[in-house]
Amino acid sequence: MGRSTKADRSSTPAKQTRDPEATKAQILDAAEEEFARFGLNGARTEAIAAKTGVTKAMIYYYFGSKENLYEAVLKSYPDNFLDVVKRLNVEDLSPEDALTAMVRAGIAHEISHPHQGKVLLHEAMQNGGKYFKLTGGWEEAIGHGMEILNRGVAEGYFRPLDSFLTMIHIMGVITFYFNAENNLKNIDTEREWLSPSAIEQLTESAIAFILAGVKATSEKQS
Repeated sequence: MGRSTKADRSSTPAKQTRDPEATKAQILDAAEEEFARFGLNGARTEAIAAKTGVTKAMIYYYFGSKENLYEAVLKSYPDNFLDVVKRLNVEDLSPEDALTAMVRAGIAHEISHPHQGKVLLHEAMQNGGKYFKLTGGWEEAIGHGMEILNRGVAEGYFRPLDSFLTMIHIMGVITFYFNAENNLKNIDTEREWLSPSAIEQLTESAIAFILAGVKATSEKQS
């Protein structure tokens, strides 16, 4: 056979190289969807591999085990939310404005992470929060909210309150709408539950509800 010419070699498709970070992100996305449907116990790495076009071996290469992959999905939620919260610079805002910004960020986080509620529900039901505890992260996120509330109480903007319990109430206001949407839409069939206008209405209503609950009876005068 004759030697290939330069022109022949230039027309040969270049060998594709895989971007490790992009591949890991694709695996995490597919894994999140699988864990949202089945939890850790029912999720199958074969299904995750099929959705991403990689082999099971590659999943284990990047993450080590199904459990490690599951932990990575769980940890991504508080990590992503904390990234947003840190950019808010809430320490430069009044307690009321800081709490408003955090509520807006929380609802936006729910919109951008539609599988989160299902994954966390499976974690609570199947594992009793074992992996939730191992991955951590939410303590810091909740702590930021508690700091805002405690500062608001100290400065007279907010009534005396238990900042931890109040954060649990606030988290419920933010998340329940999304976690229960599939059921609630059968009660109000006319509402476009996830449309931009519906989300904006929810956001404004949640802010008003939360602020009414925490404000001092006699508001601090500026």
